[in-house]
Amino acid sequence: MIKTELNYGDVYLVPKKTVVDSRKECDTGVQFGPRRFAMPIYPSNMKSVVSAETCEFFARQGWFYTMHRFNVDAVAFTADMQGKGLFASISVGVNDDTYQQLDALKAAGLSPEYMTLDVANAWCVKAERMIKHIKRHFPETFLIGGNVATADAARDLESWGCDAIKAGIAGGRVCITKNKTGFHRPMISTVKDCVGAVKIPVIADGGIVEHGDMAKAMVCGAAMIMAGSLFAGYDESAGEIVEINGKHYKEYFGSASQFNKGAYVNVEGKKILVEYKGSIPKLLRELQEDLQSSISYAGGRTLAALRDVEMIQVNR
Repeated sequence: MIKTELNYGDVYLVPKKTVVDSRKECDTGVQFGPRRFAMPIYPSNMKSVVSAETCEFFARQGWFYTMHRFNVDAVAFTADMQGKGLFASISVGVNDDTYQQLDALKAAGLSPEYMTLDVANAWCVKAERMIKHIKRHFPETFLIGGNVATADAARDLESWGCDAIKAGIAGGRVCITKNKTGFHRPMISTVKDCVGAVKIPVIADGGIVEHGDMAKAMVCGAAMIMAGSLFAGYDESAGEIVEINGKHYKEYFGSASQFNKGAYVNVEGKKILVEYKGSIPKLLRELQEDLQSSISYAGGRTLAALRDVEMIQVNR
């Protein structure tokens, strides 16, 4: 039997009675690990989305972030962020260079507040070894493990010691894993399965197209949401502006693309040009306003209201 699964575009949410006089009364704040943030969404830890400057900008706005792991000096980045009175959130892999990176952090007496284990499929023995190593040597660090796409995988990462997990495989706009390998799960089904399997927070990673998809992810139980293309193309985003025939763009490419790897080896990502969109604060304001509206339609005042909303499938 072949299962039918759902993506964000396949569902909508049923409105409830609004109890606030203004949607501005709705609180989009979220507690995630040791800190509280203004919004439950943040940019993907991709080289074409975030830079050190991007991360500092988001931290100063009270938003969560995660620095990517590609050619990054974790010691320098962590020291710089913490030296500025900001929190440090870094990404790590599963190979020998990561162990060396962690040893360097330890030798420098540094402990990032957040760490994200960032691999294509974290349901693997190398991830298990790395998770246990990190929790043993950095017990105070809030560890996010990802990515996974099933309940069994989520349960294993929780048992290995993760404080949160990142759910979603091959759901991003520049990810071609599903085309190259045949493996993928739609995000509604992925998030619901992972949330139902664990007690730790789940981050919905990938597939966000419309702003309303944030609310849909949270109705599925996601505590946080990661998005790539949504945050690409702005002044504060990574990458240089490219001009073609009088129009301005920014490059956006997947972490598994040849443009990130530097060679055409095991390529499961592509590069696209996204329209240059100017300064990012207008996007952050609109995202917050739209999520406030979602909360008001859910009949509440906080994000908790989205936990009890009816979801309906749309026949297309």
